[in-house]
Amino acid sequence: MPSHLDDAGGAGAIQAQVSEMAGVTNRGKLRLLEMVFRQEFDGGALPTNFYVALVTDAVAPTPDINTFSELTEIAAGNGYTTGGYSLTPGAVDFDVLTEDDAENRGYIQVKDVVWLAVGGGMPSAGDGARYAVLLDDAGVVADREVLGYWDLDSSLAVSEGQVLTLADLELRLNES
Repeated sequence: MPSHLDDAGGAGAIQAQVSEMAGVTNRGKLRLLEMVFRQEFDGGALPTNFYVALVTDAVAPTPDINTFSELTEIAAGNGYTTGGYSLTPGAVDFDVLTEDDAENRGYIQVKDVVWLAVGGGMPSAGDGARYAVLLDDAGVVADREVLGYWDLDSSLAVSEGQVLTLADLELRLNES
């Protein structure tokens, strides 16, 4: 999966550019199809929010990961909140929502997700962020379903005052 770090944002900025999605979980495929075709989510209303959370390399996300409790989230604090960055469905937080008839797929691109390390480094302790995951909005963070994931190529951490930006996070649902 091609991706790179880019410090073009100036001193103190780290940008993880992810040009390909690492994967959609099997649960994610089901939930995304439910949203598109039935306008419901597991028999209920669509999520009010989605979340992009950061996890360590303790357990790598795979298509068989179902809930957030199966992964190890980075330590909260200093600009990172338990459960991740909140996204509102629709064009506000998703830059691209389109279909590609030529390639027989749906395509979604999440807006750039930005965290500023304040009060110390981020994460506040422990290992850096190796993966970003897209979650639903279950009330209990550990119970949130993992819909997709991206490999950030290396474990990322930022110092006090630095910004961590995840750019161009993509979701692609293919015919096969």
